[in-house]
Amino acid sequence: MSGRFVRASKYRHVFGKSTRKEFCYDNLRISRNAWDTNLIKANPEYLSCNWEASGGGAFAVIPLNEKGKVPELIPLFRGHTSAVLDTDWNPFNDRIVASASDDGKVMIWEVPKDFTLFTDAEEPADVSPVAKFGGHSRKVGQVLFNPAAENILASASGDLTIKLWDVNAGSASLSLKHPDIVQSLSWNASGSMLVTTSRDKKVRVWDARQERPASEHSGHEGAKNSRVVWLGEQNRFATTGFSKMSDRQLALWEPGNTTPIGGFHTLDSISGVCMPFWDDSCNCLYLAGKGDGNIRYFEYENDKFEFLSEYKSGDPQRGVAFLPKRGVNVSARERGHEGIQDCQRFVHRAHFIHGTATRRNLPVRHFPPAVGLKPAMSTQEWLSGKEALPPKINFEDIYEGNPVSEVPADFKPAPAPAPAPAAKPAPKKEPEPAPAPAAARSPPPSMRDQGSSIAAMASKYEDDDAAGDDDETSSFEEISKPVSRKPVSPTKTTSAPLPKPAALKSPTLTSPSTFSPTTASAPAPSSSLSSNNNTSTPAGVQNTLTEIKQLLETQTKMISSQGQQIVVLTGEVDSLKKRVGSGSQDQSERIRQLELELESLRP
Repeated sequence: MSGRFVRASKYRHVFGKSTRKEFCYDNLRISRNAWDTNLIKANPEYLSCNWEASGGGAFAVIPLNEKGKVPELIPLFRGHTSAVLDTDWNPFNDRIVASASDDGKVMIWEVPKDFTLFTDAEEPADVSPVAKFGGHSRKVGQVLFNPAAENILASASGDLTIKLWDVNAGSASLSLKHPDIVQSLSWNASGSMLVTTSRDKKVRVWDARQERPASEHSGHEGAKNSRVVWLGEQNRFATTGFSKMSDRQLALWEPGNTTPIGGFHTLDSISGVCMPFWDDSCNCLYLAGKGDGNIRYFEYENDKFEFLSEYKSGDPQRGVAFLPKRGVNVSARERGHEGIQDCQRFVHRAHFIHGTATRRNLPVRHFPPAVGLKPAMSTQEWLSGKEALPPKINFEDIYEGNPVSEVPADFKPAPAPAPAPAAKPAPKKEPEPAPAPAAARSPPPSMRDQGSSIAAMASKYEDDDAAGDDDETSSFEEISKPVSRKPVSPTKTTSAPLPKPAALKSPTLTSPSTFSPTTASAPAPSSSLSSNNNTSTPAGVQNTLTEIKQLLETQTKMISSQGQQIVVLTGEVDSLKKRVGSGSQDQSERIRQLELELESLRP
């Protein structure tokens, strides 16, 4: 048995779509620094991007509702003395952002209330930091807030350490030492474990509060940078990197195992780094290529990444940032489509849309609860060893436009209730059965079947002589050879020409046109063939001829009716083919049924 089977998935019809230019941001001067980061970060309110600024390092914050061309002079977030390498937004406060710089400093910033890029001032006032951390001795390449604890920030530096900062106290409470430069890092959902990749091609899982690696093993063997992302609440993490032959790879890992689950999966041979992003509520992994315009997305299921589709763009992207799930506008519908994820690309904005979604049970099926703005624990609780998941918000409230309600971290949406059985109605009169569809009726009899029925009817009768002589043969018997007669002299006159011998064979008629009263009543050659031949027709044969004549008339009318049906059906098929083209599957099925019916009607 051959054939292709499509894996069942509620996200099988998700597709990516670029936003129109008037809803994008223009005139952004993104930093040209060669340090490998995503360059931009986003939350539901703001977009931060590493800015190409003179006179020291700076980054810009752009309100997401101020789309279009950015003014030439905008208020920048200045404070670093060298280029800003990375930024990250606080997951529980949309106005708090952290920055890392080439000057070795980590700074905390607060976006002013009613912040806007469009001011009447000739020189907009820059924003200053609210806190500065100077514990690193070399440049700081990455910063990342803890996803469960309040105000815990991790920073990775070229001094081969990762420091865990208590933002409220302004001190580095913990430090994780590496043998080489850290390339990327990611927290698990509870904020208790941290996974890192480094230039020594090792992948390390850290018990952050114990300041020691829980596991350490080799990762991708290529010389280029490797990235890592923890799969949220799953006890798994994914890495992207390169093989020795510089092919891009994807790998799925279980903490503690030294080999990836299912091995390294080769993606392609493009040279740009793959930036991984995880959507915990939908269990989807997005891979955005740096230097190309493509974003692949996979669904995680049964310890495998099942490929869904790929968003393709001709414009290469330098940076990508995905919004938190609570920032996705699920109620903005376009032609019945529902957005499931939103990302900012340093080319165009891109939405990932569910292409076949309907309103019925959509939030439950496609939008499970997502992390809200409330942390699971305070800074001191996390430092003391507490482990918990942050509470979630109900997406059904967001979808319906109701006030947002909070649900527990382990909340699982209940399946849609089964419809209640309807009350038994009073007995009613039996409705008349619907006529059977045209495709279900049996085909009409063919000409061969009609000829057989006529022959069968004729075979019931025999040629009974009026005198009942048993020696005389029937006119329907087969005569193999006529009786030879003496040649007649041309000088003699004969009373009448001799009739031709009958050529009927058995009781089977090939077609109604071959039967005639002359051949049916021809007597067998015998001694009675003389000048006084008996020209009267027996009563049995006469009755048979009458019935056959009636049957032929009936069949002629039937054939005429079928011919009219063929003309009507042929016209309907042609009109449907002109209207359908490559369209509706239901109409294509109707054409196929009509063609089958047409074939059955043709003799």
